[in-house]
Amino acid sequence: MSKSMELPDCVYPRPPFTILPCAPTPKHSLHLSNLDNQKFLRFSIKYVYLFKQCVSLDVLKSSLSRVLVDYYPLAGRLRRSSICKEDDHKLEVDCNGEGAVFAEAFMDATAEQLLEPCKLPNNSWRKLYYKVEAQSFFDVPPLVIQVTSLRCGGMILCTAINHCLCDGIGTSQFLHDWAYLTKEPSNELPITPFHGRHVLNPRDPPQVHFTHAGYTRINSASHPVDLQKWMMMMPSQSLVATSFTFEPSEVLRLKKQCASSPKRITTFKIVAAHTWRAWVKSQNLSPTLTVKLLFSVNVRKKVNFPDGYYGNGFVLACAESTVRDLVTVNNDNNKGDSDISHGLKVLQQAKASLDEEGYIRSMVDLLEDKMVGVDLSTSLVISQWSRLGLEDVDFGLGKPLYMGPLTSSIYCLFLPVVGDANAVRVLLSVPESVVESFRYHMVVKVNEIEHENGGVNPKGYQKQ
Repeated sequence: MSKSMELPDCVYPRPPFTILPCAPTPKHSLHLSNLDNQKFLRFSIKYVYLFKQCVSLDVLKSSLSRVLVDYYPLAGRLRRSSICKEDDHKLEVDCNGEGAVFAEAFMDATAEQLLEPCKLPNNSWRKLYYKVEAQSFFDVPPLVIQVTSLRCGGMILCTAINHCLCDGIGTSQFLHDWAYLTKEPSNELPITPFHGRHVLNPRDPPQVHFTHAGYTRINSASHPVDLQKWMMMMPSQSLVATSFTFEPSEVLRLKKQCASSPKRITTFKIVAAHTWRAWVKSQNLSPTLTVKLLFSVNVRKKVNFPDGYYGNGFVLACAESTVRDLVTVNNDNNKGDSDISHGLKVLQQAKASLDEEGYIRSMVDLLEDKMVGVDLSTSLVISQWSRLGLEDVDFGLGKPLYMGPLTSSIYCLFLPVVGDANAVRVLLSVPESVVESFRYHMVVKVNEIEHENGGVNPKGYQKQ
């Protein structure tokens, strides 16, 4: 089968059904924090796992029923807050125990046939997710699961978890706990999830003492001419998924461009700076235009969350630069046209700003204003799925052969590489007209760093 293969249709032996918690759960309204309520999080995070062997469906359903006792908000239903019914700025979970949707399916394919193609999603991969017929975002249950058995005895697990209820760390926590109870059904969870959101309550009155560059007021003043032209062009183009795997040796080559000691630069920061610069250079933007890099940062320890905190515990750090400053070569380092020092510097400054006392509280208070939202106008948004342990989920018959997103058209994802904890896979959809340029700046420029005979491409570049 080709790398851009069309998946066979799923056969559903029976209609999907609802898995209820196996014991009584609290019945109440759970208000969500300002970090949970953000409009750009109003979708389900859809993960795909490919396993060599299929776990008994009865066992999976039983352990899911058990884990939903502790993760009872996932068995509830999202709704507008009873305090602000006039709009949907504030959300809450009706913890009513209605349960999660569980679909069983069969696909006439083998794990071996799917292993390489699944690394770059296409529209046919949506077959792996049971789409709940719903009138609105609120009508989709927070947790939807499809288990697809394969001809070879393997299985594909697709989970869709509402992002308003948790982030990537929370998703990983839930999946590991579900897997743990599948293997150890008589045990209790090592850490009980904590569902209260009061630790992120805004102050009264709100106190916004910092500038938060990643946010803007909705319907604000007109955009500059350069930005207007760019925004008019982008929606008219179809997006093409691109994928690049950076192995440790290639990450080291990137680090050697910078004046700082390579040991002081994390893999995430250097690959993020490189990806941002390649994304900007590929689009031929005006040199005076300000571009932004938004990236998620876990703030659980900074805010001193309780152990097991289950909610969105990240904020978006924002690095910003003019196009000219980001793409101009620093000739002092004699490294040629591959310099990413400026991008790395502003990224590090953005991350450091989160350490300022009161900064995160200021951001939470800022989000109390319903006219404020994430500035996506000229921003690259990176969501880091690596380093979360997502690739280590084991239901008792071994770790997955592959894990990744069902779709990839919204944000840039940094994904784990199964079998290599020090590698990172970058998955990003870009406008069709800039695919080859983006590939050039992502791949070719890495090769030029060492000035070797052709260099070594980051492995895994694929194009649909």
